[in-house]
Amino acid sequence: MRNTLTDLNNHLFEQLERLNDDELDDAQLDKELRRAEGMTKVATQIIQNAELAYKTMVHMAEYGYDKKDAKEILPPMLEVKNG
Repeated sequence: MRNTLTDLNNHLFEQLERLNDDELDDAQLDKELRRAEGMTKVATQIIQNAELAYKTMVHMAEYGYDKKDAKEILPPMLEVKNG
């Protein structure tokens, strides 16, 4: 799966470029505005989820945890993968 925060950032800037297209007629602009509203709602949830994951990792780093048991404790999205 290749959905990263960088990908999200790129999608949001692509949407901004579509909204800034001077050649859009009113119907096309309305369509892009609805699309942008939907993207904003989903992006907000993704960003909030990433912020919670980050705060969890900071907390774990600050207070420590037993790394050998981490796979049993951590949800997969919080596992640190090297490489």
